[in-house]
Amino acid sequence: MKNVARNNIDYSKIKTGDMPGDKVQINADHVIKAEKIFKHLVKKYKNQVQGHDNDKLVLSVYGGSGVGKSEIGALLAKDLNDMGIGSYILSGDNYPYRIPKRNDNERERLYYDAGIKGLVESGEYTIERHELIKMLKKEGKDSDVNLLEQYRWLEAYQKYGKQRLSNYLGTQEEIDFHEVSSIVQKFKQGEPSIYLKRMGREEEAFWYDVVDFQTTKILIIEWTHGNNEKLVGVDIPILLNSTPEETLEHRKKRNRDGKTDSAFTFLVLAIEQELLDSQRHKAKIIMTKQGELLEVEHG
Repeated sequence: MKNVARNNIDYSKIKTGDMPGDKVQINADHVIKAEKIFKHLVKKYKNQVQGHDNDKLVLSVYGGSGVGKSEIGALLAKDLNDMGIGSYILSGDNYPYRIPKRNDNERERLYYDAGIKGLVESGEYTIERHELIKMLKKEGKDSDVNLLEQYRWLEAYQKYGKQRLSNYLGTQEEIDFHEVSSIVQKFKQGEPSIYLKRMGREEEAFWYDVVDFQTTKILIIEWTHGNNEKLVGVDIPILLNSTPEETLEHRKKRNRDGKTDSAFTFLVLAIEQELLDSQRHKAKIIMTKQGELLEVEHG
């Protein structure tokens, strides 16, 4: 086994995931965490990581938005490649049904529609309140819980809106888990080349590239939903743990898709965190935002 050295590395030139236009900025914090994860990965899963001629292994690096999945996934892939173990980084963000802008709009639409219907069902609806909600929505404040002190009736709107949003985020309604699982299956079956989806940020901006997997032993999926029960075939889920507040702060610095500091964005992150918490027991490796290795393989 070759030793992996990090001296004098230009991290800006490290190959990253396959999401078009994704902004990846590797810093010292990512390097430290990746080193800890990699050492543990090799120690605990040496036989699987080194593999045999026909073995294929699938890792997922997952966690909340902006927690560092792309950066740490890229570093792990580099380390594996430096050991002579071919790896490829697949970005799960290529596999929602809608481009990011349209998906954001769909999330807001579902929240708004369900919230208004909730007002009607709870007997709190009036034309005046509906008009106020439309104004708050334009200002990005209709999901702000701080407004409940002033508008108690808004609780029904936010409650029903959140319920509908929770039933959309990270589900098959939003994401094509079947396609990603099919890719994993093809990879493990040893198919020499696989068509992979690419999704940009403009209308109709998606296409497929054929990727050569003949020398690839490890597939790394970097994705918020990398440990979802609908994703089949992941061998080692690696959780990058954080709170909605921490991921929101990271998103502000990254400024990926705008509206990073809105109440609605925080609501989305909170729902994502609830989903991640429900999947936590299946993680094989867990790394905190502070860089502490919390848990190892269960059972």
